[in-house]
Amino acid sequence: MNDTSRPAQRTRRTPLRDVSITMAHGSGGKAAAALLEEVFLPAFGNPASLSLPDAATLAVEAGRIAYTTDSFVVQPIRFPGASIGELAINGTVNDLAVSGAQPRWLTAGFILEEGFPIEELRRVTQDMARAASSAGVEIVAGDTKVVPHGAADQIFINTSGIGVIPPGRTLGEDHVRVGDKLIISGPIAAHGMAVMIARGNLAITAPIESDCAPLNHQVEALYGSVNVDDVRWMRDATRGGVATVVNELAHGSGCGVLLAEEGFTVEPAVRAACDMLGIDPLYVANEGCFIAVVSEDSGDQALEALRGAGAMRASIIGQVVEDPPGLVGVRNSFGGTRLVDMLVTDPLPRIC
Repeated sequence: MNDTSRPAQRTRRTPLRDVSITMAHGSGGKAAAALLEEVFLPAFGNPASLSLPDAATLAVEAGRIAYTTDSFVVQPIRFPGASIGELAINGTVNDLAVSGAQPRWLTAGFILEEGFPIEELRRVTQDMARAASSAGVEIVAGDTKVVPHGAADQIFINTSGIGVIPPGRTLGEDHVRVGDKLIISGPIAAHGMAVMIARGNLAITAPIESDCAPLNHQVEALYGSVNVDDVRWMRDATRGGVATVVNELAHGSGCGVLLAEEGFTVEPAVRAACDMLGIDPLYVANEGCFIAVVSEDSGDQALEALRGAGAMRASIIGQVVEDPPGLVGVRNSFGGTRLVDMLVTDPLPRIC
């Protein structure tokens, strides 16, 4: 892992004795070197073999790559089911995967607040290392900056990622056709509710865990089950939830989307929490499920492949329709239909 705030020489001079982050850890001196060698390198690389250049050198086969970046400011930094560390890895891995890419390499940038416990930083980096291993990606470069107490909220993480796009994979709203099926890989709304309840400022307790997880293995199973052209569009339903990303699909394609309410799975505790807060689960963020549009004939085959890859509760949630163009409707079990529009603002801030 490369850290541009490290001292020029690799030689270790001072062991890490601090229990919390100080401004010296962002100075590029001995304290920064100790932090790098005792926290970051043990989690992300082998200190004996890394030369720590100013940039990672990567070998990429001929073809296309996907590149993405994201920043994570979730509060609290630990919540049932995950932490900011796992979120930072999985969020970027998933952005690459739903772009049709096979995630390969990530970078990690840390903004640390003075006073942040070093043991907690160690736990976060270990969470990141486990998440990267599960997704099959490498963390190849990084950076650390320290700001004074009160200038940030404990820890912010930026991750960037590179993935390789196999030949023939092309996704976008312009590939969507009337009759195509919409598939979701799992239950919705757990992540946003888990974070909100973990903040402790709501009079709610519920056994809800975030669905934070890497999606690239499921995406590969999907591609392996159908013709590459039968996968039209994909998106992970993070901020704004299912309703927001499906509206983006409808607006971009010029088609309508008709969802089936019974196609969605919402865990009972999640639904109860949403009801208490007056929030529609369709607008709540997810961090471990994605929506794919596939050709009408390949819907059942794609669904079977996702379930075989561990997405046991994947389901078909709707279809692309001709009318009304650019709008999203949800049909309930009684046959009634309501329009689902984008929200003006996100009702759940800082959930990622």
